[in-house]
Amino acid sequence: MAVVRSKICGITRIEDALVAAEAGADAIGLVFYAKSPRAVTVQQARQIVAALPPFITTVGLFVNASRCEVGEILDAVPLDILQFHGDETPAECEGHGRPWFKALRVKAGEDIEAQAARYAGASAILLDTFVAGVPGGTGEMFDWSLIPDRLPKPVILAGGLTAQNVQQAIAQVRPFAVDISGGVEQSKGVKDAVKVREFVEHVRSAM
Repeated sequence: MAVVRSKICGITRIEDALVAAEAGADAIGLVFYAKSPRAVTVQQARQIVAALPPFITTVGLFVNASRCEVGEILDAVPLDILQFHGDETPAECEGHGRPWFKALRVKAGEDIEAQAARYAGASAILLDTFVAGVPGGTGEMFDWSLIPDRLPKPVILAGGLTAQNVQQAIAQVRPFAVDISGGVEQSKGVKDAVKVREFVEHVRSAM
C-alpha cells in the first residue's frame, strides 16, 4: 500500500508548525478565513512559513474569498497549494498559479462523484463532514461508507479524525492523505504536541 500523507491544519503558531514538521507531517494548513477561530493574519502566516524546514508543503485554506484577496495573500505568503473550502465554482478555483484542491462536504443523498467530476483541474478532492452553515473544522465524523469507490481525483479525508480512528479510516477509505485540525488540539488553534506526534505516527504505521 502507498504511504498515506498527513496534513496538520489550522496552524496558528510557529511552535506548532515545527512540531508538525518534526513529527513527520507532510503538510501544514493555514486558514485565511476571518470567521474561523483558527484564522491567521498575513504576518502570522509569513512568520510560520519562514520558520519551516524544507520539504514541508504549505497549504492556504480559503472560504469564498475574492480573486483579489487570494492574489494579495499569494503575493505576501509563499504558499504551495490552495484549498478551497466554500462554495467556489471550478472557475473561481482556477488561475491562481498554484495547484489546488476542493473540499466537498459529505452527506447522504449527495452525488459526490458528480461533484468531484466538476472540479477537473483540482489536484485532489478533500472530503469533510457536512454541518449546515459551517464550512469545516467541525471535529465531527461522517459516514465513510458514503464515499464512492472510485473518484476521479486523489482523496484527502478530513472530518473528526483522531489518532484513535485514523488507522480504521485509512483501512476503509484508502485515501491519498488525511487532514486533521481539532483532533490534535488543546484549544482551537493551539495544537497538542503529543497528539500531533501520535497522529502522524499512526498514519505512518497504517496498513
